[in-house]
Amino acid sequence: MSSRLNDLALTALAPIIWGSSYIVSTEFLPGWPPLVVGLLRALPAGLVLLAITRRLPSRDWLGRVALLGALNFTVFWGALFIAAYRLPGGVAATLGALQPLFVTVLASLLLGAPLRLAAVLAALAGAGGVGLLILGPGAELDPVGVVAALVGALSMATGMVLTLKWTPPVDRLTFVAWQLTAGGVLLIPVALIVGGDVPAVDLKAVAGLVWLGLIGGALTYVIFFRGMSILGAPVASGLGFLSPLSAVTLGWVILGQALNARQLIGAGVVLLSVWAVQKVNRRPAPTPQAEPQPQAVSSAAARSVRV
Repeated sequence: MSSRLNDLALTALAPIIWGSSYIVSTEFLPGWPPLVVGLLRALPAGLVLLAITRRLPSRDWLGRVALLGALNFTVFWGALFIAAYRLPGGVAATLGALQPLFVTVLASLLLGAPLRLAAVLAALAGAGGVGLLILGPGAELDPVGVVAALVGALSMATGMVLTLKWTPPVDRLTFVAWQLTAGGVLLIPVALIVGGDVPAVDLKAVAGLVWLGLIGGALTYVIFFRGMSILGAPVASGLGFLSPLSAVTLGWVILGQALNARQLIGAGVVLLSVWAVQKVNRRPAPTPQAEPQPQAVSSAAARSVRV
């Protein structure tokens, strides 16, 4: 298997694992407030990674880390919480599937990446495939819920692109630790104000939180951000279409949920869109003459605090 295929396969693991969030939440954490789950998913995972890396952001990076944590976790999960309560699940997921389109446009505006019509069409086709896969008949649209779903998708898309634009002089694990911790800290007041009552904690709930935090949080974001840096934000975000496909597949395999012809067509469209997005946005292999020379890092940007 080629190096690119290895990178694609590894990066695809992240959205595939994210697809398990629905079944883990419903089967292991029934009745838990989503924002509380989001807080317990982000903050402990971030603190565990901080304990491993033992590095805090320098003063120069505090603002950017806080913004990235807010975009990728606090605003993203908060908006999803509102959308989930005001929209049918299929509508919320379909609107959220517009995220690769937002990433494609933002990567062009903020990173100077080429904006190709084929890439835009592939992203739209993927969102349509997700709609066929999970959008039920007679779904109603609530204006507030629609805005929240779009804000969530735009927030995560912006955070992904800025994660590539702002690269601190630390390893990827440390950068993810900073963002998860910042996002979790910012979720604390939101969860306390509107989070809701937490059911009794049992071993099943602990197992669900460990999976969502350490596997579905820390591990997957390290994998995904690594993939973004290698493959580019549009390709990595296009792999996000695999998340609802994974959720539907797990529901069919584990919960015995039925699949109809419309959903099977949607699954096919999703897979074709994933292929098309990575094909259209494929980065050319660098030639020796075109390889960028390493740039010196300023002493101010290089400062970090060991803990």
